[in-house]
Amino acid sequence: MKKSKLVLAMASVMLMSCADAQNAKEEAQLRKALAERLNGVKIDSVKKSPIPGMYEVAIGNEVRYTDPTGRYLVEGHILDLQTRTDLTQARIDDLNKIKFDELPFELAMKTVKGNGKRVMAIFEDPNCGYCKRFRATTLAAMDNVTVYTFMYNILSPDSFTKSQNIWCSADRNKAWDDWMLNGKAAAAAPNGCTSPNDKVLALGQKMSINGTPAIFFADGSRIAGAVDQRTLEAKFATIK
Repeated sequence: MKKSKLVLAMASVMLMSCADAQNAKEEAQLRKALAERLNGVKIDSVKKSPIPGMYEVAIGNEVRYTDPTGRYLVEGHILDLQTRTDLTQARIDDLNKIKFDELPFELAMKTVKGNGKRVMAIFEDPNCGYCKRFRATTLAAMDNVTVYTFMYNILSPDSFTKSQNIWCSADRNKAWDDWMLNGKAAAAAPNGCTSPNDKVLALGQKMSINGTPAIFFADGSRIAGAVDQRTLEAKFATIK
């Protein structure tokens, strides 16, 4: 009996290995076909989708779907009506995850409220109205948080100047709040003072941040936009 079970187990492993090899071969062929038809667009991954007969195609942080031949490309979200979940959005969120602890925090301003146990990093432009509203309403009401603010200048050339002046202030956090909350501009940066503007811009582009505010959490997930306090508290409740 024991020998029969061992034989069955070994046969099962061999079948699974063969199936995995076949799947890998099919996905590689499909990736090649798609790359040719999409004029060399870099395809990060191709794998079977939740819908039988369709494949998921990951291009950067975007998700598309295709048939087994790579002839048709479908844009849109797959919704599981039984569980009421957006499977495509869940996959996009997974692709957008970062290694939070590897962020260059030396390029950010740090603020601690209360015990500071709940940590987030926010990319904001000094000319972003949504960022100002988020800071004045949502953040002002939050407690027990540590906030790393990266000045991410994408809205206008003037954003770079404002960020440099704030970075070169004696008290960066106060200068930032004075501007974002009260509209009081920081004094001109003294000669010789440099800011991490270019490094933060390159970082944000690498992370595919296309708008502000962009909020990142300790689990690597992100939220885009000026969410309210209830949404932010709910998000923190999911992070262990």
